[in-house]
Amino acid sequence: MTTKILALTDALGNLVRFELLPGHRFDTVGIEPLLKGVDFGGLIADKAFDSDRIIADLNKRGAKIVISQHSRRAQPLKLDRELYKWRHLIENFFCKLKEFKRIAMRADKTDQSFSAIIYLAAAVINSR
Repeated sequence: MTTKILALTDALGNLVRFELLPGHRFDTVGIEPLLKGVDFGGLIADKAFDSDRIIADLNKRGAKIVISQHSRRAQPLKLDRELYKWRHLIENFFCKLKEFKRIAMRADKTDQSFSAIIYLAAAVINSR
């Protein structure tokens, strides 16, 4: 069984919220509940989130869009490369999260217990 973790971090790389998805699902499926009710000025994301629906939602919110795009996009959006470099914060968060063996190995049998250990690990990471 594989599980995909979609995480939203703040500008310092601290966990704001996350969603668990089955490993075979597209990342775009989990973005709506991840962003629901959260106010932000911009979103930095990778190609997995390059979707017209997501970009339309971000435009409606007035958020700055910094998403690496698929080469197949007919009308590419302007990408702020300097701002995109800050995406390493989410990558760093996942590296720190995977230091916890239970998370890296997906040792928990239920989504509820797996979510609890992610919250616990995030608390430990924030306290460092």
